[in-house]
Amino acid sequence: MPKEEIKTPGAPKAIGPYSQAIKAGGFVFVSGQIPVDPSTGEVTPGGVGAQTRRAIENMKAVLEEAGSGLGDVVKTTVYLRDISAFAEMNEAYGSFFSPPYPARATVEVSNLPKGVGVEIDAVAVVE
Repeated sequence: MPKEEIKTPGAPKAIGPYSQAIKAGGFVFVSGQIPVDPSTGEVTPGGVGAQTRRAIENMKAVLEEAGSGLGDVVKTTVYLRDISAFAEMNEAYGSFFSPPYPARATVEVSNLPKGVGVEIDAVAVVE
């Protein structure tokens, strides 16, 4: 099965041996997106709500580069540095998606790159 690397300046550059996303088999597999503004390289200030919005905007840019979009997302994983921020994340997250919502797992982790509060990865369908 052929694989296609997806790259866009609309999301932070990969800083290691990984791709922003890979398109294969009718799906786009988006690497974890953190709340870094791709135009400045700076972490989005504010709480988990603002950081969730930035991470999803980054995800959206990657998906659009692949010919997909947020409406095509079938699965996400949300990594929170503090699970007590779940409600704040959930409110921001919910403003980007509509029914039928993607399947989702949310887990608390001990730390995230650049000390951010949230990271989100996704799988979406693409034609």
